[in-house]
Amino acid sequence: MKTLLTAEVSEDHIAELKKLLDIQYEGWYKSKRILTEDEMAELIKGKEILITSYDPVTKKVMDASPELKLIVCTRANPVNVDTEYARQKGIKVSYSPGRNSTCTAEFTVALMLSIMRKIPIAYCALHSGKHVSENRHENVIKDGLRSDVTWALNSDSPYVLYKGRQLCGRTLGVVGYGSIGRSVAKLCRGFGMNVLVYDPFVNPDTLEENTASVSFDTLLKESDVITVHCKDTPETRKIINAEAFGKMKKTAYFINTSRGALVDEKALIDVLLNHKIAGAAVDVFESEPIAKDHPFLTKCDNVVITPHLAGATYDAIVNHTIALVKDVKHFLDGEPLEYEY
Repeated sequence: MKTLLTAEVSEDHIAELKKLLDIQYEGWYKSKRILTEDEMAELIKGKEILITSYDPVTKKVMDASPELKLIVCTRANPVNVDTEYARQKGIKVSYSPGRNSTCTAEFTVALMLSIMRKIPIAYCALHSGKHVSENRHENVIKDGLRSDVTWALNSDSPYVLYKGRQLCGRTLGVVGYGSIGRSVAKLCRGFGMNVLVYDPFVNPDTLEENTASVSFDTLLKESDVITVHCKDTPETRKIINAEAFGKMKKTAYFINTSRGALVDEKALIDVLLNHKIAGAAVDVFESEPIAKDHPFLTKCDNVVITPHLAGATYDAIVNHTIALVKDVKHFLDGEPLEYEY
Protein backbone atom coordinates (compact mmCIF):
# COMPACT_ATOMS: atom_id res chain seq x y z
CA MET A 1 0.00 0.00 0.00
CA LYS A 2 1.26 3.47 -0.86
CA THR A 3 2.43 5.11 2.35
CA LEU A 4 3.76 8.52 3.38
CA LEU A 5 6.09 8.34 6.38
CA THR A 6 7.09 11.64 7.99
CA ALA A 7 7.54 10.29 11.52
CA GLU A 8 10.43 10.03 13.92
CA VAL A 9 11.02 6.27 14.07
CA SER A 10 13.50 3.63 15.20
CA GLU A 11 15.26 2.24 12.13
CA ASP A 12 15.76 -1.17 13.70
CA HIS A 13 12.05 -1.57 14.40
CA ILE A 14 10.62 -0.01 11.23
CA ALA A 15 12.55 -2.41 8.98
CA GLU A 16 9.69 -4.93 8.96
CA LEU A 17 7.28 -2.42 7.42
CA LYS A 18 9.67 -1.56 4.62
CA LYS A 19 9.02 -5.05 3.23
CA LEU A 20 5.24 -4.66 3.43
CA LEU A 21 4.62 -1.10 2.22
CA ASP A 22 5.54 1.19 -0.64
CA ILE A 23 6.93 4.01 1.51
CA GLN A 24 7.78 7.59 0.59
CA TYR A 25 9.96 9.21 3.26
CA GLU A 26 9.59 12.94 3.87
CA GLY A 27 9.39 15.57 6.60
CA TRP A 28 10.88 14.85 10.00
CA TYR A 29 12.18 11.46 8.92
CA LYS A 30 14.26 13.07 6.19
CA SER A 31 15.12 16.57 7.37
CA LYS A 32 14.04 16.94 11.05
CA ARG A 33 11.41 19.44 9.93
CA ILE A 34 7.66 19.69 10.53
CA LEU A 35 5.83 20.04 7.24
CA THR A 36 3.24 22.72 6.50
CA GLU A 37 -0.39 21.96 5.78
CA ASP A 38 0.13 22.72 2.08
CA GLU A 39 3.17 20.46 1.89
CA MET A 40 1.25 17.65 3.57
CA ALA A 41 -1.70 18.10 1.20
CA GLU A 42 0.62 17.77 -1.78
CA LEU A 43 2.60 14.79 -0.47
CA ILE A 44 -0.43 12.80 0.70
CA LYS A 45 -1.97 12.56 -2.78
CA GLY A 46 -2.52 8.94 -3.77
CA LYS A 47 -1.41 7.60 -0.38
CA GLU A 48 -3.45 5.01 1.52
CA ILE A 49 -1.50 5.15 4.80
CA LEU A 50 0.05 8.11 6.61
CA ILE A 51 2.58 7.66 9.43
CA THR A 52 3.39 10.95 11.14
CA SER A 53 4.61 12.40 14.39
CA TYR A 54 4.11 16.16 14.33
CA ASP A 55 2.75 17.33 10.98
CA PRO A 56 -0.73 18.94 10.70
CA VAL A 57 -3.26 16.39 9.45
CA THR A 58 -6.23 18.63 8.75
CA LYS A 59 -9.43 18.42 6.70
CA LYS A 60 -7.52 19.87 3.75
CA VAL A 61 -4.81 17.21 4.05
CA MET A 62 -7.28 14.31 4.31
CA ASP A 63 -9.37 15.61 1.41
CA ALA A 64 -6.25 15.71 -0.76
CA SER A 65 -6.15 11.90 -0.80
CA PRO A 66 -9.49 10.11 -1.26
CA GLU A 67 -7.52 6.85 -1.01
CA LEU A 68 -6.39 7.53 2.58
CA LYS A 69 -7.55 4.74 4.90
CA LEU A 70 -5.22 4.84 7.92
CA ILE A 71 -3.48 7.62 9.84
CA VAL A 72 -0.85 6.56 12.37
CA CYS A 73 0.26 9.27 14.78
CA THR A 74 3.20 8.25 16.93
CA ARG A 75 2.26 10.56 19.80
CA ALA A 76 0.57 9.68 23.08
CA ASN A 77 -2.15 12.17 22.14
CA PRO A 78 -2.75 12.81 18.41
CA VAL A 79 -3.26 16.56 18.84
CA ASN A 80 -1.96 17.29 15.34
CA VAL A 81 -4.69 15.17 13.72
CA ASP A 82 -8.29 16.27 13.14
CA THR A 83 -9.57 12.99 14.57
CA GLU A 84 -13.23 13.98 14.36
CA TYR A 85 -13.01 14.64 10.62
CA ALA A 86 -11.08 11.40 10.14
CA ARG A 87 -13.91 9.57 11.90
CA GLN A 88 -16.46 11.23 9.61
CA LYS A 89 -14.51 10.07 6.57
CA GLY A 90 -14.09 6.53 7.88
CA ILE A 91 -10.32 6.90 8.19
CA LYS A 92 -8.90 4.86 11.06
CA VAL A 93 -6.53 6.64 13.45
CA SER A 94 -3.87 4.84 15.47
CA TYR A 95 -1.72 6.46 18.15
CA SER A 96 0.83 5.50 20.82
CA PRO A 97 -0.58 5.76 24.36
CA GLY A 98 2.01 5.29 27.06
CA ARG A 99 4.98 5.56 24.71
CA ASN A 100 6.73 8.08 26.96
CA SER A 101 5.00 7.43 30.28
CA THR A 102 8.05 5.94 31.96
CA CYS A 103 10.52 8.56 30.81
CA THR A 104 8.15 11.41 31.69
CA ALA A 105 7.59 9.93 35.15
CA GLU A 106 11.34 9.60 35.69
CA PHE A 107 11.85 13.18 34.55
CA THR A 108 9.12 14.37 36.92
CA VAL A 109 10.91 12.77 39.87
CA ALA A 110 14.21 14.22 38.62
CA LEU A 111 12.63 17.69 38.76
CA MET A 112 11.37 17.02 42.29
CA LEU A 113 14.89 16.16 43.40
CA SER A 114 16.34 19.09 41.47
CA ILE A 115 14.19 21.76 43.13
CA MET A 116 13.98 20.18 46.59
CA ARG A 117 17.77 19.64 46.76
CA LYS A 118 18.56 22.81 44.74
CA ILE A 119 20.87 20.85 42.45
CA PRO A 120 20.75 23.16 39.38
CA ILE A 121 21.09 26.26 41.58
CA ALA A 122 24.23 24.86 43.19
CA TYR A 123 25.59 23.79 39.79
CA CYS A 124 25.07 27.28 38.33
CA ALA A 125 26.71 28.84 41.37
CA LEU A 126 29.86 26.80 40.84
CA HIS A 127 29.94 27.66 37.14
CA SER A 128 29.58 31.35 37.95
CA GLY A 129 32.66 31.22 40.17
CA LYS A 130 31.07 30.90 43.59
CA HIS A 131 32.32 28.43 46.23
CA VAL A 132 35.58 27.74 44.37
CA SER A 133 39.23 28.34 45.18
CA GLU A 134 41.75 30.08 42.97
CA ASN A 135 44.05 27.07 42.84
CA ARG A 136 43.86 23.37 43.45
CA HIS A 137 45.03 22.44 46.92
CA GLU A 138 44.98 19.50 49.28
CA ASN A 139 42.85 19.45 52.40
CA VAL A 140 44.87 19.82 55.57
CA ILE A 141 43.67 17.49 58.33
CA LYS A 142 44.56 18.31 61.91
CA ASP A 143 46.42 15.68 63.89
CA GLY A 144 44.15 13.15 65.55
CA LEU A 145 41.09 13.96 63.40
CA ARG A 146 39.61 12.05 60.49
CA SER A 147 39.09 13.53 57.05
CA ASP A 148 36.03 15.79 56.83
CA VAL A 149 34.93 17.16 53.45
CA THR A 150 32.78 19.92 55.00
CA TRP A 151 35.20 22.72 54.16
CA ALA A 152 32.99 25.67 55.15
CA LEU A 153 30.23 26.22 57.66
CA ASN A 154 28.92 29.76 57.70
CA SER A 155 25.91 31.65 56.37
CA ASP A 156 27.46 31.86 52.89
CA SER A 157 28.57 28.24 52.60
CA PRO A 158 26.95 25.81 50.14
CA TYR A 159 25.93 23.59 53.07
CA VAL A 160 23.70 26.41 54.29
CA LEU A 161 22.66 28.14 51.05
CA TYR A 162 21.54 24.99 49.25
CA LYS A 163 20.14 23.02 52.15
CA GLY A 164 17.09 21.13 50.89
CA ARG A 165 14.44 18.59 51.77
CA GLN A 166 14.25 14.83 51.24
CA LEU A 167 11.40 12.93 49.57
CA CYS A 168 11.24 10.13 52.13
CA GLY A 169 8.48 10.55 54.67
CA ARG A 170 6.71 13.29 52.72
CA THR A 171 3.33 13.28 50.98
CA LEU A 172 3.00 13.40 47.21
CA GLY A 173 -0.19 14.75 45.64
CA VAL A 174 -0.91 13.48 42.12
CA VAL A 175 -3.55 15.35 40.12
CA GLY A 176 -4.56 13.00 37.28
CA TYR A 177 -3.89 9.30 37.80
CA GLY A 178 -3.38 7.97 34.30
CA SER A 179 -0.32 6.04 33.12
CA ILE A 180 2.14 8.84 33.91
CA GLY A 181 0.58 9.74 37.24
CA ARG A 182 0.65 6.10 38.31
CA SER A 183 4.28 5.75 37.23
CA VAL A 184 5.28 8.85 39.19
CA ALA A 185 3.48 7.54 42.28
CA LYS A 186 5.20 4.16 41.97
CA LEU A 187 8.64 5.78 41.81
CA CYS A 188 7.88 8.08 44.73
CA ARG A 189 6.59 5.24 46.89
CA GLY A 190 10.02 3.73 46.31
CA PHE A 191 11.50 6.84 47.92
CA GLY A 192 9.26 6.27 50.95
CA MET A 193 6.55 8.80 50.13
CA ASN A 194 2.85 8.50 50.84
CA VAL A 195 0.60 9.32 47.89
CA LEU A 196 -2.67 11.23 47.63
CA VAL A 197 -4.59 11.08 44.35
CA TYR A 198 -7.19 13.38 42.87
CA ASP A 199 -8.85 11.94 39.76
CA PRO A 200 -12.65 11.86 39.33
CA PHE A 201 -12.31 8.79 37.12
CA VAL A 202 -10.11 6.66 39.35
CA ASN A 203 -11.52 3.63 41.15
CA PRO A 204 -10.33 3.84 44.80
CA ASP A 205 -10.37 0.03 44.95
CA THR A 206 -7.58 -0.12 42.36
CA LEU A 207 -5.16 2.09 44.30
CA GLU A 208 -1.89 0.74 45.59
CA GLU A 209 -0.61 0.55 49.15
CA ASN A 210 0.15 3.91 50.81
CA THR A 211 -2.08 5.60 48.23
CA ALA A 212 -5.43 7.26 48.89
CA SER A 213 -8.06 8.91 46.70
CA VAL A 214 -8.99 12.32 48.14
CA SER A 215 -10.77 15.53 47.19
CA PHE A 216 -8.90 18.22 45.30
CA ASP A 217 -8.94 20.51 48.35
CA THR A 218 -7.55 17.81 50.62
CA LEU A 219 -4.76 17.04 48.19
CA LEU A 220 -3.80 20.71 47.94
CA LYS A 221 -3.80 21.22 51.72
CA GLU A 222 -2.00 18.04 52.76
CA SER A 223 0.61 17.42 50.05
CA ASP A 224 4.27 18.36 50.37
CA VAL A 225 4.83 17.91 46.63
CA ILE A 226 2.10 18.37 44.02
CA THR A 227 2.43 17.15 40.46
CA VAL A 228 -0.15 17.41 37.66
CA HIS A 229 -0.69 14.80 34.92
CA CYS A 230 -3.96 15.71 33.18
CA LYS A 231 -5.03 16.14 29.60
CA ASP A 232 -5.72 19.68 28.45
CA THR A 233 -9.52 19.93 28.48
CA PRO A 234 -11.97 22.74 29.31
CA GLU A 235 -12.41 21.14 32.75
CA THR A 236 -8.68 20.99 33.53
CA ARG A 237 -7.58 24.31 32.02
CA LYS A 238 -5.89 26.36 34.78
CA ILE A 239 -6.98 23.82 37.36
CA ILE A 240 -3.92 24.97 39.31
CA ASN A 241 -4.80 28.63 39.82
CA ALA A 242 -4.48 31.32 42.48
CA GLU A 243 -7.13 29.68 44.63
CA ALA A 244 -5.35 26.31 44.41
CA PHE A 245 -1.96 27.81 45.25
CA GLY A 246 -3.56 29.58 48.20
CA LYS A 247 -4.51 26.23 49.73
CA MET A 248 -1.01 24.73 49.45
CA LYS A 249 1.44 24.57 52.31
CA LYS A 250 4.05 27.32 52.39
CA THR A 251 6.61 24.50 52.36
CA ALA A 252 5.05 22.76 49.33
CA TYR A 253 6.68 22.22 45.94
CA PHE A 254 4.80 22.27 42.64
CA ILE A 255 5.84 20.21 39.58
CA ASN A 256 4.45 20.38 36.03
CA THR A 257 5.65 18.12 33.21
CA SER A 258 2.17 17.83 31.68
CA ARG A 259 0.73 20.90 29.91
CA GLY A 260 1.23 24.61 30.46
CA ALA A 261 -2.50 25.19 30.02
CA LEU A 262 -3.22 23.36 33.30
CA VAL A 263 -1.62 26.17 35.31
CA ASP A 264 -2.36 29.86 35.77
CA GLU A 265 1.21 30.98 35.13
CA LYS A 266 0.71 34.48 36.54
CA ALA A 267 -0.55 32.97 39.79
CA LEU A 268 2.47 30.63 39.93
CA ILE A 269 4.86 33.54 39.38
CA ASP A 270 3.14 35.46 42.17
CA VAL A 271 3.44 32.68 44.75
CA LEU A 272 7.07 32.07 43.81
CA LEU A 273 8.07 35.74 44.01
CA ASN A 274 6.29 36.13 47.34
CA HIS A 275 7.56 32.77 48.64
CA LYS A 276 4.04 31.52 49.34
CA ILE A 277 5.25 28.04 48.35
CA ALA A 278 8.77 26.63 48.67
CA GLY A 279 9.42 26.24 44.96
CA ALA A 280 8.42 24.84 41.60
CA ALA A 281 9.89 22.82 38.75
CA VAL A 282 8.33 23.34 35.33
CA ASP A 283 8.94 21.70 31.95
CA VAL A 284 5.98 23.24 30.10
CA PHE A 285 4.68 26.79 29.75
CA GLU A 286 1.60 28.75 28.66
CA SER A 287 3.51 29.92 25.59
CA GLU A 288 6.42 27.98 24.10
CA PRO A 289 9.26 28.58 23.64
CA ILE A 290 9.53 30.58 26.84
CA ALA A 291 10.36 34.29 26.37
CA LYS A 292 13.89 35.33 27.33
CA ASP A 293 12.50 37.99 29.70
CA HIS A 294 10.06 35.61 31.42
CA PRO A 295 9.99 36.04 35.23
CA PHE A 296 10.98 32.39 35.64
CA LEU A 297 14.30 33.39 34.09
CA THR A 298 14.71 36.95 35.31
CA LYS A 299 13.07 37.17 38.74
CA CYS A 300 12.35 33.82 40.39
CA ASP A 301 15.11 32.18 42.42
CA ASN A 302 13.03 29.22 43.56
CA VAL A 303 12.10 27.58 40.27
CA VAL A 304 13.81 25.00 38.05
CA ILE A 305 12.78 25.12 34.38
CA THR A 306 13.48 22.92 31.36
CA PRO A 307 12.39 23.41 27.71
CA HIS A 308 9.62 20.76 27.35
CA LEU A 309 11.75 17.64 27.22
CA ALA A 310 10.25 15.25 29.77
CA GLY A 311 9.25 12.82 27.03
CA ALA A 312 12.37 13.27 24.92
CA THR A 313 14.13 9.90 25.01
CA TYR A 314 15.26 7.44 22.39
CA ASP A 315 13.28 4.83 24.31
CA ALA A 316 10.02 6.64 23.52
CA ILE A 317 10.84 6.47 19.80
CA VAL A 318 11.44 2.74 20.07
CA ASN A 319 8.17 2.30 21.98
CA HIS A 320 6.02 4.15 19.46
CA THR A 321 7.71 2.46 16.51
CA ILE A 322 6.89 -0.96 17.95
CA ALA A 323 3.29 0.17 18.49
CA LEU A 324 2.84 1.58 14.98
CA VAL A 325 4.29 -1.54 13.35
CA LYS A 326 1.77 -3.66 15.28
CA ASP A 327 -1.18 -1.55 14.18
CA VAL A 328 -0.14 -1.27 10.54
CA LYS A 329 0.15 -5.07 10.44
CA HIS A 330 -3.27 -5.39 12.07
CA PHE A 331 -4.67 -3.04 9.45
CA LEU A 332 -3.08 -4.93 6.56
CA ASP A 333 -4.48 -8.20 7.92
CA GLY A 334 -7.98 -6.74 8.32
CA GLU A 335 -7.82 -7.02 12.12
CA PRO A 336 -8.97 -4.48 14.75
CA LEU A 337 -6.32 -1.91 15.67
CA GLU A 338 -4.65 -2.36 19.03
CA TYR A 339 -4.20 1.39 19.54
CA GLU A 340 -7.17 2.90 17.74
CA TYR A 341 -8.02 6.42 18.88
